[in-house]
Amino acid sequence: MSATVRYDLPEADDFTRPYWDAAAAGRLLLRRCADCGRAHHYPREFCPFCWAGEDRVTWETASGRATLYTWSVIHRNDLPPFGTRVPYTAAVVDLAEGPRMMTEVVDCEAPELRIGMPLTVTFREAADGVWVAVFRPAPD
Repeated sequence: MSATVRYDLPEADDFTRPYWDAAAAGRLLLRRCADCGRAHHYPREFCPFCWAGEDRVTWETASGRATLYTWSVIHRNDLPPFGTRVPYTAAVVDLAEGPRMMTEVVDCEAPELRIGMPLTVTFREAADGVWVAVFRPAPD
């Protein structure tokens, strides 16, 4: 018997484990460089801006606030398990801390989406114990 391959699950390792553990607890983590002060996402051991090493880059909890930069409503995706979720809104958001992040917008119909729309993070359980950050419209 072969298991169904999932294309939506992260490959967590020792370095990214804090990120995925925080997501399971409902917190979004970023990495911030002590040398240049810039935050980045996705998690990397070094600073992608000034190349400071892992001893100069630390984890911090993000505010969870973002604005919508761009999006695309996906109507067809044959990779498991996306086909069961169509249509869905793939998006890029600008986090309040500065980094840009690929994600999904939930709880919002496509005609309501606007560039610059305020969003807030929430988390979806993608598999048993695996939670991913998605965004929904921020409350007024």
